[in-house]
Amino acid sequence: MPRWESDAQGRLERAALELFERQGFERTSVAQIARAAGLTERSFYRYFPDKREVLFAGRELEAHLVAQVEAADPDLTPFETLLAALGTADEIFRPRTFLLRRATVIAANPALAERDLIKLADIADALTRALERRGVEPGQARFIIDVAIAISRRATSRWLADPDATFSELVAQAAAELGEAVTPPAPTVR
Repeated sequence: MPRWESDAQGRLERAALELFERQGFERTSVAQIARAAGLTERSFYRYFPDKREVLFAGRELEAHLVAQVEAADPDLTPFETLLAALGTADEIFRPRTFLLRRATVIAANPALAERDLIKLADIADALTRALERRGVEPGQARFIIDVAIAISRRATSRWLADPDATFSELVAQAAAELGEAVTPPAPTVR
């Protein structure tokens, strides 16, 4: 593949995923990834600091969610703001098949699972700061983020399994389930 062909980052991501699936993360080198993408190692390092990062490219999701929180209607509660932002995350998700394959590779490798948790913590920190800029107290902001991330994880796993569902519907469904789980039952009249 010629080096001048567009979407070098995407080609590197796809090549890495294929190699990780075929021969495992540990046995795959940066040189192999670059070669499979038709690029040089030097090109690889323009996009990624290491081979783990190739599955966690960029800060697109973080930037998108923070922008959604910052642009949200000021009349929304902090929790409503987060749910609305999370409901738009699929606007920048990669194709479901890529994400399913990626999840399998991550689950099979502790170093990648650790990186996944670090990335999630980075997103949580950025969203906490975004809520704080909206006037939410830091401890409350972090608590709300933690709950919203749990909802998002449930919605994401369902979204990956159900191609007909929209992500925003699944976020709303998971939030409603949480509400039902923590709401005491109505007293029965005798």
